[in-house]
Amino acid sequence: MTANININPPLRGPTGQRGMHPMRRISLAAGILYVLTFVSIPTLALYKGVKDDAGAFVLGAGSTAAVQWGALSEVIVGLAGIGTAVVLYPVAKRVSQTAALGFVAARLVETCLIFVSVVSLLSITTLRNDVAGTAGTDSASLVTMSHGLVATYNWTFLLSQSLMPVACDLLLGYVLFRSALVPRILPMVAFVGAPLLLASDIAVFFGAYSQVSPIAVLAALPVAVFELSLGIWLITKGFKPTALTAGHP
Repeated sequence: MTANININPPLRGPTGQRGMHPMRRISLAAGILYVLTFVSIPTLALYKGVKDDAGAFVLGAGSTAAVQWGALSEVIVGLAGIGTAVVLYPVAKRVSQTAALGFVAARLVETCLIFVSVVSLLSITTLRNDVAGTAGTDSASLVTMSHGLVATYNWTFLLSQSLMPVACDLLLGYVLFRSALVPRILPMVAFVGAPLLLASDIAVFFGAYSQVSPIAVLAALPVAVFELSLGIWLITKGFKPTALTAGHP
């Protein structure tokens, strides 16, 4: 069975000039959104204070701007993730309606979980700013709540930004490999990286090592390479400019 993707010539505007091809607009938008999903990398430093010692953080004083900036960057990541699925849906559905819908659904779940994780850390900043230090406050309870909220963040991070990318990249990788809209080496990286990340996530889930251990970082690297490389490729090159017929190799 084959899937045909017809790329029509761009329409001429009132002045007779050719506008940007619709497929090029899609690839450019998707590429920019994929690159935007990497803006949360600084959260490793921005969240260090609250994650390393939530109790000291909630009872401390000073600005909580670092956590808030980190939270904002993760909100951007979540919205950009949904954007990639929505923008690519018209193209992906021509290859596989099931994979296209699955990609959108996986991105929605990923973003919902990201928002839950963001709320958990922002709640600690609220406890610090509005509750800690007031008369009658039970400091021990605040410390316990803060550690619980950090634990919530860690678990939702594992599900949202580590497990869900496995599903997202396998679904999108399937579409890209079948259609050959981009060099097939890119989805092949996803096919290699997704199982590695899944195995690592299972190991983290059962306590074999932490999410920030060298093994976990190395296991996540191929998926990160795939998504960043795809984003850069779509921005600089776009989809293949000819009519494509994609099927099983």
